[in-house]
Amino acid sequence: MTLNRRSFLFRSGLNAFGLAAAMQLIKPAKAEAAFLEAKESARSCRPDDSLTALIEGNARFAAAWQAKNTATSLNERAQVMSNLWLDNCFLPASVLEDSQSPWASILSCADSRVAPEWIFDAAAGDLFVVRSAGNTPFNEGIASLEFGVAVLKTPLILVLGHSNCGAVKAARSTDSLTPLFDQLIMPIRANLVPGDSLENAVKNNASATAQQLSARSDVLAKAVEMGNLQIVAGYFDIASGKVSIV
Repeated sequence: MTLNRRSFLFRSGLNAFGLAAAMQLIKPAKAEAAFLEAKESARSCRPDDSLTALIEGNARFAAAWQAKNTATSLNERAQVMSNLWLDNCFLPASVLEDSQSPWASILSCADSRVAPEWIFDAAAGDLFVVRSAGNTPFNEGIASLEFGVAVLKTPLILVLGHSNCGAVKAARSTDSLTPLFDQLIMPIRANLVPGDSLENAVKNNASATAQQLSARSDVLAKAVEMGNLQIVAGYFDIASGKVSIV
């Protein structure tokens, strides 16, 4: 029998429910009450070090991403990927409905293969995500990142490029796609180095964007200066599932 997305999520939910039920049996009532009370704040899931949490989450994803390639059936592949999310906090909807406290902001490409919550093994409420083709620093995106830092107090911004990026490929070409898209990738073209490989072009673009964020935003620059914000660039390799800091 094959697993579609709905049945996969349903089975995962049953597994999580069974685990929760088992924990109820072995935990004293007082300890369980303390456990639930600790989850009633949106900030309770924040890690001590956001960058370390991202790296560790990606390591879990990459391990599953690579393991699924040796699966011999759709069911086996789904089972391998279902091992993700086991270490997540998973705040109740009653908490997330009232507030959010993401512990990292991500400026990533809009590419369908690059979903930050997925590749960092993160839960709802963990990441504040802004996406555009080529992870370009467009004004509205920077404004959103300012909101994440100034209002939500995210201590980290990761600019995430990825392998085989179509927007960077387009920037390396002289062909025109659409007027607005050509305008969007202008910053990418400005960072190109003649003769560079596509991988280096993607990494250089992510690094340049990370530098531009604080240069173009007084809010972000001040947060960096005060030690409240770290801005880094990363590269996601689709084949391996691994993210490296560049």
